[in-house]
Amino acid sequence: MTLKVALASFAHVHAGSYAHLLAAMPDVEVLAADPDGASAPDEGPRGAALAEAFGVPYVDTYDELFAWGPDAVIVTSENAGHRALVERAASVGAHVLCEKPLATEVADGEAMLAACEAAGVILMVAYPVRFAPSYLQLRANVEAGRLGDVFAVLGTNNGKIPYAARQWFVDAKQAGGGAMIDHTVHCADLIDGLTGGASATRVYAASNRILHQDKGVEVETGGLVTINYDNGLLATIDFSWSVPDNGPTWGGVSLQVTGTNGSVEIEPFRPHVGGTDANGEVFLGIGGNLDESMLDTFLDAVRTSGPAVAGQPPAVVPQPDGAVGLRTLRIVDAARRSAASGQAVDL
Repeated sequence: MTLKVALASFAHVHAGSYAHLLAAMPDVEVLAADPDGASAPDEGPRGAALAEAFGVPYVDTYDELFAWGPDAVIVTSENAGHRALVERAASVGAHVLCEKPLATEVADGEAMLAACEAAGVILMVAYPVRFAPSYLQLRANVEAGRLGDVFAVLGTNNGKIPYAARQWFVDAKQAGGGAMIDHTVHCADLIDGLTGGASATRVYAASNRILHQDKGVEVETGGLVTINYDNGLLATIDFSWSVPDNGPTWGGVSLQVTGTNGSVEIEPFRPHVGGTDANGEVFLGIGGNLDESMLDTFLDAVRTSGPAVAGQPPAVVPQPDGAVGLRTLRIVDAARRSAASGQAVDL
């Protein structure tokens, strides 16, 4: 079965990866639109030029994109634009994969879930690290009880600032914040997948703007978030845009999980072949493509579920779904408020 997949916007840095992968899938027909690309103040290509580079057909407007009748839509706009595009996809019965974070505001996330539930369409959130083999093995061991009762998790997500390629990442209105919303959500998702349904109850966060002052960046560029869960679990997330621009790779993610029977640490992006060339240090990752695994999971669910029926849930709900996206957004929202007030925020 050939699926018609629409790629809505090239604003996010991950859109290029998705376009490249989708274009190579024999059972997928792709169409992209990036109406704001031509006017974006970015060094990286946007719009028709980027579509041509990936060999993806292109239209100039979202009206044309949705009139095409897609089976599924991948939303990779600026964070503040997610709600409008997700609701529009739901209105035409298209299943949705939405780039993280789900939205910039909790109310928008709630509205997106409601729209997709009413339309009977899938809403999945793009958290590809969930598909890393090391995380899947960790989760299996936690679920089997091999670590005992998990009581502490330490997550880190530190990377390069995406300032030059996509300047909206440092626009608080378009992005919803800085490194906190960009990076905290990944670790919050990984922790969510280990909790067995536990709910976050309290969040305390502190952030600063010490990094990248020379670029005039006015959003937070580093900090810490501490999360209490109703089962007693305590989690801390270290987030930052601290990897230098000339670093050999974008950054990394780590997760250290401690239980009553032991502790395990994973670094999903660490395995690599390293060396040097004329330009300096070289970092070549080893293993499968996590974006590809995530896209395969989403598209398999779209095929299995078939056309949406309003008011009826889809046959398959791929994880992480919109509910996960909303839970992680609530954590980040509480962290923003905590960092601003200097006080813990109850959920």
